[in-house]
Amino acid sequence: MWPKLVAEAKDGGADCIETYVFWNGHEIAPGQYYFEDRFDLVRFVKVVRDAGLLLILRIGPFVAAEWNFGGVPVWLHYVPGTVFRTNNEPFKSHMQSFTTYIVNMMKKEQLFASQGGNIILAQIENEYGGYLEQYYGTAGKAYAMWAASMALAQNTGVPWIMCQQPDAPDPVINTCNSFYCDNFQPNSPTKPKFWTENWPGCRFQTFGESNPHRPPEDVAFAVARFFEKGGSVQNYYVYHGGTNFGRTTGGPFITTSYDYDAPIDEYGLRRFPKWAHLKELHKSIKLCEHTLLCGNTSFVSLGPKQEADIYTDQSGGCVAFLANIDSDKDKVVTFRNRQYDLPAWSVSILPDCKNVVFNTAKVQSQTSMVVMVPESLQAAKPDRWSIFRETTGIWGKNNFIRNGFVDHINTTKDTTDYLWYTTSFSVDGSYSSKGTQAVLNIDSKGHGVHAFLNNELIGSAYGNGSQSSFTVGLPINLRTGKNDLALLSMTVGLQNAGPSYEWIGAGFTNVSISGLKNGVVDLSSNNWTYKIGLEGEYYSLFKPDQRSNKRWVPQSEPPKNQPLTWYKVNVDVPQGDDPVGIDMLSMGKGLAWLNGNAIGRYWPRTSSTDNRCTPSCNYRGTFDPNKCRTGCGQPTQRWYHVPRSWFHPSGNTLVVFEEKGGDPTKITFSRRVVSSVCSFVSEHYPSIDAESWDKSTTNDATTAAKVQLSCPNGKNISSVKFASLGNPSGTCRSYQKGSCHHPNSLSVVEKACLNTNSCAVSLSDGGFGKDLCPGVTKTLAVEADCS
Repeated sequence: MWPKLVAEAKDGGADCIETYVFWNGHEIAPGQYYFEDRFDLVRFVKVVRDAGLLLILRIGPFVAAEWNFGGVPVWLHYVPGTVFRTNNEPFKSHMQSFTTYIVNMMKKEQLFASQGGNIILAQIENEYGGYLEQYYGTAGKAYAMWAASMALAQNTGVPWIMCQQPDAPDPVINTCNSFYCDNFQPNSPTKPKFWTENWPGCRFQTFGESNPHRPPEDVAFAVARFFEKGGSVQNYYVYHGGTNFGRTTGGPFITTSYDYDAPIDEYGLRRFPKWAHLKELHKSIKLCEHTLLCGNTSFVSLGPKQEADIYTDQSGGCVAFLANIDSDKDKVVTFRNRQYDLPAWSVSILPDCKNVVFNTAKVQSQTSMVVMVPESLQAAKPDRWSIFRETTGIWGKNNFIRNGFVDHINTTKDTTDYLWYTTSFSVDGSYSSKGTQAVLNIDSKGHGVHAFLNNELIGSAYGNGSQSSFTVGLPINLRTGKNDLALLSMTVGLQNAGPSYEWIGAGFTNVSISGLKNGVVDLSSNNWTYKIGLEGEYYSLFKPDQRSNKRWVPQSEPPKNQPLTWYKVNVDVPQGDDPVGIDMLSMGKGLAWLNGNAIGRYWPRTSSTDNRCTPSCNYRGTFDPNKCRTGCGQPTQRWYHVPRSWFHPSGNTLVVFEEKGGDPTKITFSRRVVSSVCSFVSEHYPSIDAESWDKSTTNDATTAAKVQLSCPNGKNISSVKFASLGNPSGTCRSYQKGSCHHPNSLSVVEKACLNTNSCAVSLSDGGFGKDLCPGVTKTLAVEADCS
């Protein structure tokens, strides 16, 4: 998928790709390296190079990045005396060895710019300065300085950066990571003003959080303000069709970040509306490149919260940014004897100090509406299903027996999500007082538990995104005599950042039974028998060579709502070439594989209904993670990306391990399809095409703004569902006519667009007829179907 994704980044205006380097993906054991398949770092750099793009290599090797253990190998935690990310000799020794290995690999392939390659910058460490450095005290300061010195000693011939490291020593460049970086200043006048990550506000939803999406108008505003105030590079997230595409940037050179071994999940299947707005921003900034880099700057106040920053160069070039930082009021400002309409919280870009080619609040790019089209999982075949049922509790020989509890992560060392804790206890016939219910109480450091009493699932419990520990009380029915308790402890990935994050454990701290006649029975100090992992994992039932394993039992109909069950089924290839997701809404929680390739964990957990979700989102004003929340009460994850390259022409095998119970017959593949396109453009929107405009010619922007629509390749506009020139309102799929509406609107749009792949309709099109509403600012809203 890399070449296509990189080509799309280039088409979006990027000059440069940046990527992290994942230590735990490459050094799988001390001195044992892996660079195959999606971990082929050299190949990725060359794909970027061959596309004509530059590259920023963020080695870290700690990266955070919502990645397991922040990218640091789990084995390093168990090297005696190791403490992560401080002035600790074992940690520094292994970090230096890995950094040197990566640098030498790039040097050998002649990939640094100093060798004629495309790697122009490298990063050491990641978001360490400030709070973390203070947490570790003098040892933190010493570590940060050592990291910088160690990086410089690699002699790459290209500059090094350290993001969020205000004390980065010369010549290492300190950079900004934030929602806004226009006020950021490097710690030396010899260093460029550099923005490594413009945060999108979109959080991963594994633990049932609602999802705050930062509006693209605000992202564009932040980027334009950064350039306005002299910035040089910035980075913002764009989710692009196909995979978790990650962080795209704009600057006097535009960069986009794509992690070469990025996790594949549902986010690649979503098309957030209007992100193409940022492509238009890229084009506009490129028109200003020379003057921004070479010009002198001046400032003009245009009002209480309105301003102009002007750049001029010796060749006569002139660039202006007109900003309205009022979060509420639109303004009309006068600049160089001309009037300009500035919506609240917006920036206009004038590459010739005269014509507006872009305004951050005026979204001219279309909104593409996506639907997930379900397809049958497989054609009808006899005995198409097979199952394998896990043993509840200890399978095979136990790993060990202990009085009390062991830490889950220290025991499994992240080789599996699962660890069984089992014990037995006895009760007599009079255990329960009249009218009371026995309750199993569990305290855990995280992340989840499935509790089984006498081989029956009695309940599950989990932590959440901000607090992995949890406490739960589960009503139980005991039987006279011996009772068997089996607790399946689960992790869902390891902590990825924070002070001393490697010491944050998981597993149980207290287990007791209350509601008994004789009081609470504490089981915490019992003899507990432990088993690491699942039997199906041990036998690698998910691998293609295990398809005929005799442990699989053929079934014409698979059991439903059955915990601890493995399912195997032959599946067909979804038709077409649209991106594919597997819909797991009918299932509880577990793991899935296609032809031996790990789709990953699935968990369509429902988010909280009281998580401050908003019915609409106003881009105006400073963004924060509590703004613009969506998805409350909805599944946090439903579709999981399955790359089409994982399918064979025939003979495809899907394997699912279900922990809690679900209905596997309702699993479907779904194609991600653009079903309709919309646009909403007003007459005061910029009318100049930044890509084709030649600012050396006189252009007074006399042409009218236009709506532009485009269906995906192979599809045409089949119908126009809404069209109104006047003062319509609403959003895509819910546009409404206003008090002013030109009756010819639909016919004009249909004439230009029907049965075409793309079309453009000018707001001054003669077919609309005479102006029926003088004095009203005209807007054209269109919604059209693609098929």
